Amino acid sequence: MEKYQEVAEQIRQKIAEGTYAPGQALPTIEELMEEYEVSRTPVRAALKLLADGGLLNPGRGLRRTTVRDSRRIRVSFNRYGSVIQPGGTSGPWETACAEQGLEGEMKAVTVDSRPIGRDDAELLGVEPGSDVTYRLRHACIGDEVLQVQQAWYPAGIALQAGLGIPSKIRGGVYGALTAAGLRPVAVDETIRGRMPTREEANLMRTGTGVPLLTVERVTRGADSQVLELLRVTAPADRIEFVYNNLPLPGGGSG
Repeated sequence: MEKYQEVAEQIRQKIAEGTYAPGQALPTIEELMEEYEVSRTPVRAALKLLADGGLLNPGRGLRRTTVRDSRRIRVSFNRYGSVIQPGGTSGPWETACAEQGLEGEMKAVTVDSRPIGRDDAELLGVEPGSDVTYRLRHACIGDEVLQVQQAWYPAGIALQAGLGIPSKIRGGVYGALTAAGLRPVAVDETIRGRMPTREEANLMRTGTGVPLLTVERVTRGADSQVLELLRVTAPADRIEFVYNNLPLPGGGSG
């Protein structure tokens, strides 16, 4: 075993034992060099190995390397039931977090009008190249980004439901759609897995070795009108998408 692997294994063991707790800063590189009696190179290699594996949040600038929080957050499909009625103050993400004693926040990052590409236009039921409302948002706990959500809305739908505002939609998009007479009635969801890009790993502090879950959801209203195209990316070791009590075709038991 290489020296950096030995150092990484000892740090990994201390994380498992709770010596280094989630969010806790590791000793400095100099302190680790002294503790393990090695040079700077194997310490840096050990920290990179653990960061790529999702155990550490690498330090940048004045920020120290810390232990990554690995607690899972359950995101139930049933979360939409409590937010589909208008007038609420929390969206699905905040609701799911609150049920687990966590303070989640949905942050609006980008809201604009832009032409839509051919494949996305087909899913949204609009003409390719037509202008749609695009919303990019981050589902966060504190300063940690746990989901990146990209959503597209037909221009008329967005205008009717007030989805073009640059801030967060109070109570969630489904509540806003329902208040505008555009109640969601059905969704199609496709869940896949893939490895993150370096940019995604840096944003969500996952390490490049932690897979992402990707969710593509098409929401429909009355008469199968498409209301929203949503794509979500989330670290697979932090987020659980849960689907409870789904009806089965036929509804009987044999």
